[in-house]
Order: sequence, then C-alpha cells, then structure tokens
Amino acid sequence: MKKNYMSAPLPFVGQKRMFANEYKNVLKSITGVSVFVDLFGGSGLLSHITKREKPDVTVIYNDFDGYCKRLEHIDHTNQILTELRKITINVPRNKILPNTVKRRVLALLEQKEKDGYFVDYITLSSSLLFSMKYRLSLEEISKEAMYNNIRKTDYNSAGYLDGLEITSCDYRELFEKYKNREDVVFIVDPPYLGTEVGTYSMCWRLSDYLDVLKVLSGSRYIYFTSNKSSIVELCDWLGKNNGIGNPFEYATKKEFNARMNYNAQYIDIMLYNIA
Repeated sequence: MKKNYMSAPLPFVGQKRMFANEYKNVLKSITGVSVFVDLFGGSGLLSHITKREKPDVTVIYNDFDGYCKRLEHIDHTNQILTELRKITINVPRNKILPNTVKRRVLALLEQKEKDGYFVDYITLSSSLLFSMKYRLSLEEISKEAMYNNIRKTDYNSAGYLDGLEITSCDYRELFEKYKNREDVVFIVDPPYLGTEVGTYSMCWRLSDYLDVLKVLSGSRYIYFTSNKSSIVELCDWLGKNNGIGNPFEYATKKEFNARMNYNAQYIDIMLYNIA
C-alpha cells in the first residue's frame, strides 16, 4: 500500500499542505485529461497528490528548486540530526542554544561539508532556527540565534516521487512544450507576489509574476495565489480599464540607490513625462 503524503517530506516554503484535501476534490472533477504539468513544482506535493489521485495520467513535476536533491540526500540529513540531538541533549526544548553549544553545532556542519555530505540547510533551519526562518548556507545560518527545535524523529520520503516524470527547466519552456495539447491541465503555483522568495532558485520581479498569467489564457489550469499578491484584484481592475494602455510608455525613468542601514537597501524610482 503506497503512502499518500498530505504534506511534503522535507520543509519547503509555500508547500500546499493546507490545500491538500480541497485540491484532491478539484482533481476528482477533472475529466478528459491525460497529462498534468506542474510548472512550478516546488516540493512536488501537488504532483504527488495528482499521481496518487489519478494514477493513469502522466504527471510532469518541474523540480526547478532542487527539491529532489534534498530528498536524495535525506540519509545525510538524518545522520546530522542524530548528532545534533546528542550535542543539544542538555538544552531544554525551544530554548536558545548557549554559545558553546552553537559553536559545536557549527563545527559539526562545517565538518560534514568537508566530509562530502550534502548539508540541507533549509531542512536543518527548521530544527535550529526560529519558526519559519530558513537559511541556505553555513555562513548564513551562523549569523542566526539557534534554538533546540531539533526534530525528534528521522525524515522519510519513501515512494514520494513514484510515478512522476521529473524535469528541471524554466516554466516557460515546459509550457511551450505542452501548450497546444487539449488533454493537458497546467498546475500553476508560482511564488506569491509580496512574499519572501529567498529559498527559491529564481529572482522574481513584478513583470515575472504577471508573465505567469499568460499561461492561464486559453489553458486548462489550477492556479494558486494569495491575498498578499493582489493579482486577482489587479486583473479585475485591468479588465475594467483595458483601454488605458501603459501610462509610462513615454516617460523617462531615473533610479537612485538608497540605503536604510548596513544590510537593507532599495532603489528609488522616478518616472516622468513632461513633454
């Protein structure tokens, strides 16, 4: 009996575990489809659920963020966690690690890197850092206060990727490959506009978020967003004011680098058209 995962086996920012049951209900209502293409595969949870609910269809999982590599080295992660439990055994749960213990933790992670281990800092962040705080390297995690949130049991991903066709490419390339097929549904779960995307393997601007909407036009899709992004509100406004065009088309743009403090900076933009 194959396990049906209702959440991703390893931590991932933006996984759709809260949507899992409702997503399954949507899948049950879809007919006449041979292929599901998960353009922004992320943790693979939506791909996994799709294949479990519809075992006879082809499910393409676009692993652009390297989640499969993290799953591939889950044994390394579990071994590191075993040693972290020993190092932090005298620190109460959810309490900050004393500097002496933190130094031992960092020394362990550094040694594992030297020994050729794949150190999954995103997963380890959930055991060492404040809730929902994720870092990607030894340098980054060393700057943070650490806590004894060490996971008590090992991670397991047995069967999670079974049956999926896995690729890793720009979502636009994948869309072009399947866009003319009538038997395709696109699963579209891009990073949300207005939310932290630091753990994603891509840099997103507003135009990138809006470009994703091109996928939806004329396609069968399941699309995810949030109220933080205001994408739905924006599209509603554009639909009501579709004759406005681009008011900045003939404007001149000037940019200025601004700095708030040593690690926070931004760009001020001035647009003008005074002709």
